[in-house]
Amino acid sequence: MSTQSPRSAQARQAAQPAATSAQNHAKRRGRWTLLIIMLICGAPIAISYFSYYVIKPKGGSTSYGTLIEPQRPIPGALMVTGDDGHEVPLASLKGRWLMISVNGGACDEACATKLYFMRQVRATQGQERERIVTVWLRTDDTSVPAKVKGAYADTRVLRADPVAVAAWLPATQTTNDTDHIYLVDPNGNLMMRFPAQADPSKIKQDVTKLLKWSRIG
Repeated sequence: MSTQSPRSAQARQAAQPAATSAQNHAKRRGRWTLLIIMLICGAPIAISYFSYYVIKPKGGSTSYGTLIEPQRPIPGALMVTGDDGHEVPLASLKGRWLMISVNGGACDEACATKLYFMRQVRATQGQERERIVTVWLRTDDTSVPAKVKGAYADTRVLRADPVAVAAWLPATQTTNDTDHIYLVDPNGNLMMRFPAQADPSKIKQDVTKLLKWSRIG
């Protein structure tokens, strides 16, 4: 039958607090590492929002579009269908800035005007235009006129449920989602709503500043 010396027992007892302290230190270090990673990942969009809305470049001028608060991420359940018939989550477009218009397939004059404004605002961004995707969320099964398709070939035309779209995209008390152009940031957060019958030159100014102050997307 083996015996244990008092000295060995004392050594083990002394080692236990040291091991516990090392484990606690490792846990704290792991939590700090995770926090730093989260801050690094979130810093670009936070800086762009802060620079644009707090610092207010160009002499403190305010934005033309209305900032959406709190943030509204693209709903994971919001599915869209392209011309190829494949259904995908709208969130799959994350990674670039999205300019979104909502209308039925017939696309009246107001619809065509919004599509034209989005195309022109994107075109005026020069090399930065590749960071923007123009999106038309089509909310019915009406066929899109050929002349509209031809004029806006670079715009993603995606069939979407109108109820789901309206629940995500806020309008005002006197407007509908079909009256506005919306801007979604590359992280998939609805960021801005432009006024009904918007001034494209003012939309351009907002978009230009956002692209300048943000390196994401």
